Order: sequence, then C-alpha cells, then structure tokens
Amino acid sequence: MPEHAHVPVAIIGGGQAGLSVSWYLGRQGIEHLVIEAETPVHAWADTRWDNFTLVTPNWHCRLPGYSYAGDDPDGFMKRDEVVAWLEGWLDTFEPPLREHTRVTRLRQGAGGGFELTLQSGGNEEILTADDVVIATGGYPLPVIPTFARTLDPAVTQIHSEEYKNADQLPDGAVMVVGTGQSGAQIAEDLHLAGRTVHLAMGKAPRVGRFYRGRDCMTWLADMGLYDVGVQEYPGGQAAREKTNHYVTGRDGGRDIDLREFATQGMHLYGLLEDGRDSRLEFAPTLRESLDSADATYNSICGDIDRHIEREGIDAPPATRYEPVWEPTEEPTSLDLAAAGVTSIVWAIGYRPDYRWIEASVFDGGGRPMQTRGVTSVPGLAFIGLPWMYTWGSGRFHGIDRDAAHIAASIIDRVAPGSADREPTDGATLATTP
Repeated sequence: MPEHAHVPVAIIGGGQAGLSVSWYLGRQGIEHLVIEAETPVHAWADTRWDNFTLVTPNWHCRLPGYSYAGDDPDGFMKRDEVVAWLEGWLDTFEPPLREHTRVTRLRQGAGGGFELTLQSGGNEEILTADDVVIATGGYPLPVIPTFARTLDPAVTQIHSEEYKNADQLPDGAVMVVGTGQSGAQIAEDLHLAGRTVHLAMGKAPRVGRFYRGRDCMTWLADMGLYDVGVQEYPGGQAAREKTNHYVTGRDGGRDIDLREFATQGMHLYGLLEDGRDSRLEFAPTLRESLDSADATYNSICGDIDRHIEREGIDAPPATRYEPVWEPTEEPTSLDLAAAGVTSIVWAIGYRPDYRWIEASVFDGGGRPMQTRGVTSVPGLAFIGLPWMYTWGSGRFHGIDRDAAHIAASIIDRVAPGSADREPTDGATLATTP
C-alpha cells in the first residue's frame, strides 16, 4: 500500500463483528478495508481455555448469511468447534483483509474524514478514510489489581485470557479471583481436574441452565429479552456495566452451583480487597454474594413462569433453587503459603483502551458514547461492544443485526439509497430491530 493511500471505509478489527460489517458492505459493492492486528477471529483459538464451551445454545450462533446448521442446535459448541464454525463462515466470502497490521493512531482529518497510522512488520504508513468502524472488541485490556505486584513472587499469576488448563499451573492449590462467566467456569475446570480451588466471589449473578423443560436462554429469547434495546431495558444504560450471569455449557450444559462446589471442598470467599506478600484480604461479602446470585437465578425462573402462564404453554412444574450449603463464617484473610496456594488466576474482567483514538466520543470512564454503534462524530462508528444495543450485542445472537445497522448507516452516507436495495443473497440491510 503506498503512503497516504485512501479507502472509503476502514474497519479496524477482523473479528466476527468487524467482518460482519464487511460482509454487508461487500454485498452493496462499497469499497472498504478490514485491518487486523493478527489473523481473523484469532481470539477464539488464542484466548479460550481447552475445555471452553459456549454458554449460549448453538442455535444462537448466526452471522451474516450463515447460521449454525449442525445436529445439536440446543447444545453448546466447544472451543475448537466454534473455531471450525467460524472458519466455515469465512469460506463463504472474501473480505478485503489486511492481516498483521495494527492501527496505532486514529485522528480526524483537518478537512473531514480520518487519518490512520498503520504499523506492519516494523514499517509505518498513513491511510485515510471517509468512514471508520472500530471493531477491536469491547474492553481489550485485562484487569489485574495494582497490589498483585506486591504478592510473593513464588506465586504464579496469570489472567483468565492466558489460562488453558490445570496442567499449565504449578502443583498446589489455585486461587481464582472473580465469578463472572470466565472465573466461575475456570474454577469449575480446575475443580473437575482435581485441584484444590479457592474462589474469591464478586457480584456476578447466575442463571439456571435448564428450567421447565428447556434451556433458560431459549425461554428468554422467546420472551423477547434479547431484542430489548438498552434504552428500554430495566436500568437503562446501567445495563452496560452489568456482569454476565454465570452458567456453563460443559458436558451438555448445567448450572454452576458454587454452594455445591463448597460441599465438595472448594473454598469460597467474599470480594478480594487487598493483598501483600503471602496474605490476601477479603470483604465479608460471601453470604451476600451467594444470596444475591441465587436471588437472580430464582427471579429469572419467576419471569419464565409468568411467560408460560401468559402463553398457556404446557411445561413441567415450577421449582425454585434451595441452598445446599451455607457459610458458617465470613473469611476475611488467607495465608497463601499456609494454604498451599501456588497460583492465582485473575478473572476480574477487562477495561477499555482507546487512547489511540483522537476523537471526542468517550465518557469519563473511557467508554464510547454511541447509539447503536453510531457516534456524534460523522463517519465514526463502533461494533461488537457489550450491550451496544441489546443483550445480544457482542454475542453471536446480536452481531448480525448490529452489523446490518452500522453498514446501513455507512451506505446512507456514501451511497444514498443503496441500503434499500436487496443484497444478492436475500439478506436485508436492517435499520430497525
């Protein structure tokens, strides 16, 4: 690419979200370029553990022009199956893709449009674009607390995105910090591998896997919950900050019941607050965290009960979760050495990092201010953010709809009227839910 080359539309990020926008632009003949720092959809193979499974049913998996077509729609694909499914999708079209190229700076052009600084193989180039779609993922920087560096260096520390299996960690007990989807499932993975697990709980809610004869997420889809825009969702914009419910698709899918794990020897704690040398300090929130997660579990069951009653659906009888274990104390400290803990897995999430973008589209927390991905800066959009529009945004369930909307907004700018044309394969460029 010559210096100062120009492309009408630049999509930064070659994951499934950015490539979905590319799919729609390609169907309308809009010239564009997808710029990927590594290889397409590499994160599925590189940042998931060996026993990873989807937590949403396979039928949720749909991308532009491509849906799950296997023989287990209500099952849960494993990591390698997801990778193969995505590779099958990539075989269906040829996006204009530039791999192993990182965008290190994006700024608005003096006369409109954008200027991108690209780095590839030690070389730096400038690319200009009229429109830019940021598809680099929701929050790319792993969070590790500052006090982690003060802990005993003999204790191995990794982030959840680096975890692969129990064997990569040294012999001994493992402390997992965080009970979002990754933390709870990694704790389960270690527990099933026979490791002694210490688990510091956060405020994550949980959901049942199956209820009244069906997967809970299938019930919720039928109830339209995945189609409710964030503005109309209870709590509004605050929903974007919520931690996802923990559950697992492993071995055909089941609940993750941390109380049951406790009866089997897992050690549970409240919120991890501090640490130094070989000692960790916890808030006395264990009972509160367990009760709150179970309350959400039962509340979702109640919502499903009301849906079944309203619709007159014949289903097995309603039930409620009853605790199988209660903590007898609130542990507030742990001596890692005395407990034989030799490693820590940090699973407390990620934070945004858009320092390379020079545009006034971020709030005080560094998060993009956008409506369905479209920002107040003409030509600048985002895709793939958690709760960008609905609960399904950032997941396979909602990416197609979000990508169609973003693509339509671009096409309306660069080729007015084109979005109304029918794409060649019958897909529709959606501008409404």
